[in-house]
Parts: sequence; structure tokens; C-alpha cells
Amino acid sequence: QVQLVESGGGLVQPGGSLKLSCPASGMRVSDYIMGWYRQAPGKQRELVARINTRSSTNYADSVKGRFTISRDNAKNTVDLQMNSLKPEDTAVYYCNARPPWALVDYWGQGTQVTVSS
Repeated sequence: QVQLVESGGGLVQPGGSLKLSCPASGMRVSDYIMGWYRQAPGKQRELVARINTRSSTNYADSVKGRFTISRDNAKNTVDLQMNSLKPEDTAVYYCNARPPWALVDYWGQGTQVTVSS
């Protein structure tokens, strides 16, 4: 079965950096559309960044130029490098996997990112 386990969250000061990692099992990240989503308290879950099977990426406007999604096929992981973090980036971040051939989503358990001085 597909399993996604996020790691790398934590507390960071504004302007700092964090790298989230999402190792996958039961599937190959190269075969799936992989994404990072986040959900802040009282808000809906939103897409942060996504990478498709052809390695094309797209980002939420709010993180463009600051966040970078990448995929390591050999390690079967998807990472999210987050730079110049802002307090409004505070949220639980979730890894997502979606097969191009089916209407199904797989989610990790989430990792908390808190940006505060």
C-alpha cells in the first residue's frame, strides 16, 4: 500500500529556511503527480507546490521564488525546500501523491511548520 511520511518540520524564525522530505513506499514517486499542500488553522488545505511525471512544476503564487519542490527517483522521495519563510507560512504541511490514471489521492500524516520570532 502507498505510504507517505513527512519529516523536517519545526519552529523557525522569519527569514529562515526549512527542508521538508517525503519518502514514499508502495509506489514510485516518478510515476505519480507529487505535491505539497498546507493547512493553516481555520483555513482550507491549499496547494503549495506540485511536480508531475515529466518533472514540470507549479507553485502557489504566495511561495514562488521562495520554495522549491524536487524529486529524487533513486531515493523515492519528494522534498520541499522553503527559504525566506514568513509567519504566514505557518501551517501543517502534507505530502500528496496522485496517480495520473486514477481519481485517488494519498496523503501523509502532515508535519507542522511554525514561523515565529
